[in-house]
Amino acid sequence: MSEKYINVNNLSVSKDLFEFINSEVIPNTNLQKDQFWKRFDEEIHFLAPKNKELLQTRRKLQLEIDRWHLNNKEKIFKFDEYKNFLIKIGYLKNKGKSFKIETKNLDDEISTIPGPQLVVPISNARYALNAVNARYQSLYDSLYGSDVIESEESVSERYDPERGLEVIKFTKKFLDNHFGIKNKKWKDVQKIFIKNDELIFETYKYKTNLVNKNKFIGYRGSKDKPSAIILKNNNLHVEIIINPYAFSARSDAAGISDIIVESAITTICDHEDSVAGVDSSDKVLGYRNWLGLMKGDLKAKFEKKGKHLIRKMNPDRKYIGKDGKFYHLHGRALLLNRNVGHLMTNPCILLKDRSEIPEGILDAFVTSLCSLHDLEIKKNSRKGSIMIVKPKQHGPDECEFTNLIFERVEKVLNLNKYTIKCGIMDEERRTTLNLHECIRRLKHRVFFINTGFLDRTGDEIHTSMEAGPMIKKSDMKISEWIKSYENNNVKVGLDCGFSGVAQIGKGMFAEPDNMSKMIKEKINHLKAGANCAWVPSPTAAALHSLHYHEINIFERHKEIKKKKYTEINNLFKLPIVRKPNWSEEEIRNEIANSAQSILGYVVRWIDQGIGCSKVPDLNGTNLMEDRATLRISSQLIANWLYHGVCSRKQVLEIMKKMAKVVDKQNENDKKYEDMYPNFDKSIAFKTACELIFQGKDQPSGYTEPLLHLNRLIKKN
Repeated sequence: MSEKYINVNNLSVSKDLFEFINSEVIPNTNLQKDQFWKRFDEEIHFLAPKNKELLQTRRKLQLEIDRWHLNNKEKIFKFDEYKNFLIKIGYLKNKGKSFKIETKNLDDEISTIPGPQLVVPISNARYALNAVNARYQSLYDSLYGSDVIESEESVSERYDPERGLEVIKFTKKFLDNHFGIKNKKWKDVQKIFIKNDELIFETYKYKTNLVNKNKFIGYRGSKDKPSAIILKNNNLHVEIIINPYAFSARSDAAGISDIIVESAITTICDHEDSVAGVDSSDKVLGYRNWLGLMKGDLKAKFEKKGKHLIRKMNPDRKYIGKDGKFYHLHGRALLLNRNVGHLMTNPCILLKDRSEIPEGILDAFVTSLCSLHDLEIKKNSRKGSIMIVKPKQHGPDECEFTNLIFERVEKVLNLNKYTIKCGIMDEERRTTLNLHECIRRLKHRVFFINTGFLDRTGDEIHTSMEAGPMIKKSDMKISEWIKSYENNNVKVGLDCGFSGVAQIGKGMFAEPDNMSKMIKEKINHLKAGANCAWVPSPTAAALHSLHYHEINIFERHKEIKKKKYTEINNLFKLPIVRKPNWSEEEIRNEIANSAQSILGYVVRWIDQGIGCSKVPDLNGTNLMEDRATLRISSQLIANWLYHGVCSRKQVLEIMKKMAKVVDKQNENDKKYEDMYPNFDKSIAFKTACELIFQGKDQPSGYTEPLLHLNRLIKKN
């Protein structure tokens, strides 16, 4: 479907987008339509050339790095020579004086409440609402419905009483660990009530209270028979639901029917890696959902087990404080908006030279415009801020450009300076090596830094493509530079005053069905210094929240700051193999693993416009795949092809074999289009191959240019 444009000043705006902004977004704001479009036009034509210049700088620097590696191919790698070269070409900036960030009006969810962070595709209203409402989750349901609790009936729809008892046992241990009762255990409790503003536990011939009385903050119901007890630990709330008549309470002497844990503290509503936004219809869908969230009226209608249901945003949670006053808790995750980066353009608006608008600039204006509605009602950000996560920035100059974009948006929307806050994704090599200076450029706006291991690896491979063949993906995860990269992000954040002010985040746990593994491993993110970390689902948010009760992250920050960071030079270590000695079987297995992952993701992206997929790997383990995982897989094979580790013929044979595997994995999807055996007719298969065979020539190894091009072909 081709775009239908309306001429607006010097812009050609798609009819869908123009009508959406005029009829749905601007009404009930302080903006006039004509004035908005006039100023928007001016700023777009001011910013777009600067965007183009920065992308040209990326290309120039990459050519310089390629040339250096080619000229030094036969020499022994010398760290100092390489580092001095990067300084000489302007890739590596001199680190300036120490400073602290100066961001104001950040919500408590950002500054003082550590916890899980969800990332959700904004194109799916139901998923978005699930994420918004994941602020409070049933621990009983999360445990019973996951593999954390083992039992014979774990995959059965029939209730398993033994499994239920194991859930209760787990939760009681959690309560004992963090809300201990004097001289007793939670399993001993027969009655709970409030007396003299204290929480009283009655056991057989014995009354006691909490070890730490301050952890009790309120209740619902009456003092003598409360329906809920509100507890607090490490700034996270836990609700003990008391309903002796509930099915889940029949084996509980105290009548406890559930434990509600504060879970997804923040949620990133994603316009980038987890969506397929290639034209105005896609972009308007995402913008409209974001607008509904900012107005607070987003709804999703769906059918489940034959019932027609409507999902909407949860209200705040009310309770009575132990002082007798009425209070409420924010009932929804604080919503952040991830815009796209600086690379891509979108055909929904054409500039006066008929070029497409830079999509990142478009996102900044439209998502902020939608956010004006929340600034009026303050149902999301109580402090009156707009929080935008900015991905795929390359170094300080691009961060400075982001600051400029936000300044111009604020000007057009009549906002106070620094109303728009910025989250920095540390996922490109030039940003990692210059993180201190990147933060400095955004020191009045930054609310978050987060590592993105997969994108960062993809950029590492592409940047050093000429240096030699890269190590395998499994080896990449445990390489020295990865460890140093993760530690550097935390160390720089703490040095710049993030603790108690802004978020230091860690990346996604990519196995949504393997919660047992997650609950064992993801606590390491807190030990490393993260006060938020990404999770793939509301259930994962509930389970990961338990880690934040175990570790007081702000005390952990103090410990980390005392340690001397000595790994900085590891960031420059290239993850290459000078003389590969892999067997043919090892090479085939590595290519097959990546090829299957690429095809499983791309086929849904191209054919159905699904930007984030749960894709089973060759072992049947479901993995969350997005453009970041696609980038690393395609770049690795492209690197091996270039250095002769494998051949084009070999890769193509494996791709065809894996296409058959992916078709089989999707056989129950009625919308799915087989790739095998008609490869020439499958746009998805063609795209997957292009990502590999043209991978070396893609800007920074990004997958978006080829994905967008072929998705548009498929749609049209």
